[in-house]
Amino acid sequence: MSANPLDLIAALIARARAAGADAADAIYVNRVAHGVQVRNGCTEDLERSETCDLGLRVFVGQRAAIVSATALDPERFDTLAARAVAMARVVPEDRFAGLCEQAQHGFVDAAGLDLFDPATPTTTDLMARARTAEEAALAVGGVSNSNGASASFGLSDIILMTSAGFSGRYARTSHSVSASVVAGSGTQMQRDYDYHATVYLSDLEDAGLIGRRAGERTVARLNPVRPRTGRLPIVLDPRVSTSLLGHLSGAINGISIARGTSFLKEKMGQQIMPAGITIIDDPRRVRGPGARPFDGEGMLTATRTLVENGVLKTWALDSRSARQLGLTPNGCASRGTSGPPAPSLGNMCMQPGTLTPTELMADITEGIYITEMMGSAINGITGDYSRGAAGFMIRDGVLAEPVAELTVAGNLNDMFARLVPANDLIFRQSTNAPTIRIDDMVIAGA
Repeated sequence: MSANPLDLIAALIARARAAGADAADAIYVNRVAHGVQVRNGCTEDLERSETCDLGLRVFVGQRAAIVSATALDPERFDTLAARAVAMARVVPEDRFAGLCEQAQHGFVDAAGLDLFDPATPTTTDLMARARTAEEAALAVGGVSNSNGASASFGLSDIILMTSAGFSGRYARTSHSVSASVVAGSGTQMQRDYDYHATVYLSDLEDAGLIGRRAGERTVARLNPVRPRTGRLPIVLDPRVSTSLLGHLSGAINGISIARGTSFLKEKMGQQIMPAGITIIDDPRRVRGPGARPFDGEGMLTATRTLVENGVLKTWALDSRSARQLGLTPNGCASRGTSGPPAPSLGNMCMQPGTLTPTELMADITEGIYITEMMGSAINGITGDYSRGAAGFMIRDGVLAEPVAELTVAGNLNDMFARLVPANDLIFRQSTNAPTIRIDDMVIAGA
């Protein structure tokens, strides 16, 4: 038998059919991870791993089962197939189960997406990046200690195949650098960080710049106060404004809609954000951290508009949630090797507004610029929102003293309806948003 993984997975699916499966699919993920961490100039962690994961899903009528393995070993294929079919025969029927009828036929790769960087860093390369980041952070006046700096490289080789005629394969690389430091002493210590990750090494920011930003952000947080309790406008730094897109993603997930557990379940086609707001999901973005040529069920991916001119336009659907809702799946399925597909979005972004961040907060007499959020008390059914936060006061349109130990509360329906984006959108991760202003938020402080 050929050692080509595509041929081996085709053979596994054939064994499943021979064992009694009416249909089957399989996903194979081979990963390489290489990373280092330093702290105060000393190597704290050095890791390299190579893992292989295989998942086989079979359907017997309307019954489905999944088995997984940690090796693509043809000698175990008969056992895997027989076990999966035996499991499927005893589980309850699921009338929404089945392969995706809209999946592509034939072979698909990642041509045009540019997801694989041939540059492979050595341990020495990674160590140098981590040390450069930490040294730059520690060189910032006021920084007193290091929480560590790290650099990493990753490679994933992904194959998906179905008994209905789809097969696809693509490889993705990742390079990253991070640094986290402490300023102050005793009970007055503050910490912050900076981080960057890219598909291509050539797109990765300089490690010294990342470290210096981590140090400067940390020192700026020294001696925070608690703001007064009241209703104030907030401005979300891009590091935290992306969390709003995360809440949107969860609210339009087809599983939540089918279960009726989303605060947006009745809002399709309605205005949920101000006119002019557009949010897209672009799994075809070249070198995008969340880019992929096909979804977890073999559907071709495509750029989709989630919110257009403030109007909610679509749900994120895999085939099962689409069947539950009487709709057509839209290429949003994501899947691991040990569980069934589920809806998931990749390269989300909110399109930028027209004002600079300075202009966005110029008329704020008193408000809060939030750089960090922690904890989460989000009610997905009602949209009620409450999170801990830290950042800086805004006084007469400019940033003032640092603040901490506050809680921001509201309701996501109202927050979405009032948000105003700035023009500073930068693509740094799989979910991106510009600086965002939201007025009239409940602040619990001193």
